[in-house]
Amino acid sequence: MPHADHHDRQKYPQLFYPFWAMTLLIIFTFAGFGIHALLWLNRSLIERFSTQKIQEKSIVFDEKDEKHVKRFNVSHTLLHIMIIVSFLTLAITGMSLKFPDNPLFSSITHWVGGPHMMGKIHRVGALITFLYFAAHLFQLLVLFVKRKITIMGLFTEEYSLIPLPRDLIAVKDSLLYFIGKGPKPAFGRWTYWEKFDYMAVFWGITIIGSTGLTLAFPEIATRFLPGWALNIATIIHSDEALLATGFIFSMHFFHSHMRPDNFPMDTVIFTQRLPLSRFKEERSKEYQEMVEKGELEKYLVAPSSKGYSVFMLIMGWIFLSIGLICLGAIIYSLVRLVF
Repeated sequence: MPHADHHDRQKYPQLFYPFWAMTLLIIFTFAGFGIHALLWLNRSLIERFSTQKIQEKSIVFDEKDEKHVKRFNVSHTLLHIMIIVSFLTLAITGMSLKFPDNPLFSSITHWVGGPHMMGKIHRVGALITFLYFAAHLFQLLVLFVKRKITIMGLFTEEYSLIPLPRDLIAVKDSLLYFIGKGPKPAFGRWTYWEKFDYMAVFWGITIIGSTGLTLAFPEIATRFLPGWALNIATIIHSDEALLATGFIFSMHFFHSHMRPDNFPMDTVIFTQRLPLSRFKEERSKEYQEMVEKGELEKYLVAPSSKGYSVFMLIMGWIFLSIGLICLGAIIYSLVRLVF
């Protein structure tokens, strides 16, 4: 439908309802996590500048001599770098096609050689995405074969990244803590916001990937689907990409790097290790379990070299800055659309 209007419910209901479903998904996602982030920020600032915290910070600990806890391995770091590179590529090229009149995005489009070249670069980013997703699925398969994880364990064990009922309790406890009505909750291997981020990758690759392939190969897709499926794919692909881009560059950045507890950056995914003092505070439940099982010692390692830590901090801030600039450009374009 080359001239279809997704705002016209009478003539194009098959486009009207998907458009508003995606719009409401974007609104409620940002509203929910936005309130969560603001409450968390307020609580973090209160604690950071409280008299008690200042007294605690006055006790200087030499981090050079502090043991670190190994939380990730090199393959996790490599996969995350692939995610960063592919996501930034997809975000910049995709938003440049979505908001072609944006000064920043139009300049980038002109610099790389026009919209056609942007589309090619976008497909390279998609290819990297499918590669890291396949690599991770292979990792999961190996873990199942080696019995390090099980189907039952995904619903019972602390290593599970699947949202479970206990995560709803953690959300409630966190909200009570944010408003000063409860103690700081204890977390294990994964927090509820990390689980959301992880599962969002599966959701995003499924939705954005399938619609993207439909748009990339329309002749093949429409052998099995009606022509208006391309209109729906365009709506879903565009809006889901906007949701993913906005969420990563705002909520994920806040959760992982910009909140006062982690500022200026949490480099654990790059160094694979976390100072023991931070580990005790941020993952008190996991720390206690390691101590009770007598497993803590095997995870204790020396800190990363100063040069490597500084290098990864610089690289991390480059990635972070690109994302924040892109977020600012998106907000600018959305404001212009509304007003």
